[in-house]
Amino acid sequence: MAKTKTQTRYVCQACGYESAKWVGRCPDCSEWASLVEEAVTAPKPIKPLPATASIPTSIIDITAAGASRTSSGIAEFDRVLGGGVVAGSLVLVGGDPGIGKSTILIQAANHLSLSAGKVLYVSGEESAEQIKLRSNRLGIASANLLVVSETDITTVEQHIGNTGAQCVFIDSIQTMYDPELSSAAGTVSQVRSCTAALVRIAKESGIPIFIVGHVTKEGSLAGPRVLEH
Repeated sequence: MAKTKTQTRYVCQACGYESAKWVGRCPDCSEWASLVEEAVTAPKPIKPLPATASIPTSIIDITAAGASRTSSGIAEFDRVLGGGVVAGSLVLVGGDPGIGKSTILIQAANHLSLSAGKVLYVSGEESAEQIKLRSNRLGIASANLLVVSETDITTVEQHIGNTGAQCVFIDSIQTMYDPELSSAAGTVSQVRSCTAALVRIAKESGIPIFIVGHVTKEGSLAGPRVLEH
């Protein structure tokens, strides 16, 4: 029996442009040698709407009581967030490598674990032991701060549900991957899929989620620009 040929496409890792054939320069963003071959994934069947599906509501009937903000414990961080952490929000934290993104977020995670309940800190770059060492230096010791080293986005979603976390930190989005996709972590397809999954989790559960995105020396987010949108 003849084997089914896998369909592929070439995707620009800078802007997400797709092409049936490889080209040296992306026609959309003009980046050189940015197109990478990726397998085409069959579209998932559309599922019927669940009983709890969202319902369009008149804006005058919507109350903003659920949009209260919780302090992260870091005044300047709260100011950037517009006054604090909002339930159900997805926040992208970008910055140069080594600038202290992980340090700020672990401190914010610790404060939220003391005031808002269980907080899940997911690291795809460091082991739990490495995070523990940094926490010791910062004087962090909260029983409600849960740490896991994981890169599989489906496993991360299970951890969120099983732990009952009230806030989640992902460090970093470029290390996460969806096992249903054949492309490597950090590619356009993976970043788009993992980010979409986190947006869905945040909106469905009302849990605020922070994701780390590394920035290059040019000042733009490392990897696909689709993350910026």
